[in-house]
Amino acid sequence: QVQLAESGGGLVQAGGSLRLSCALSGSFFSINTMGWYRQGPGKQRELVAAVTVGGSTNYADSVKGRFTISRDNAKNTVYLQMNSLNPEDTGVYYCHALISTVALWTREVWGQGTLVTVSS
Repeated sequence: QVQLAESGGGLVQAGGSLRLSCALSGSFFSINTMGWYRQGPGKQRELVAAVTVGGSTNYADSVKGRFTISRDNAKNTVYLQMNSLNPEDTGVYYCHALISTVALWTREVWGQGTLVTVSS
């Protein structure tokens, strides 16, 4: 069974930093894109940042210059370094991966989510 395991959420004051980690486990052929989405209170889930297997990155405008996504392909792990956090960054952060299965199907995998709370 392919699954994502997230860690690193918590409570932080405005201006602080957090680092999220997410590791993919199970049987699969390859990982394409890995990334992070978030869902704030009363909001829709939105893309925060993503990174391709080649290292190309994409960020939401609201986090550019503050968040950095990185990836360790050898460990099947993606990280999200979040700096200068503000209360608008509060939400459940979900790890996401686009993989090729052993049968070479393309499939999305979602983590269970980790809560990030930024106090003012």
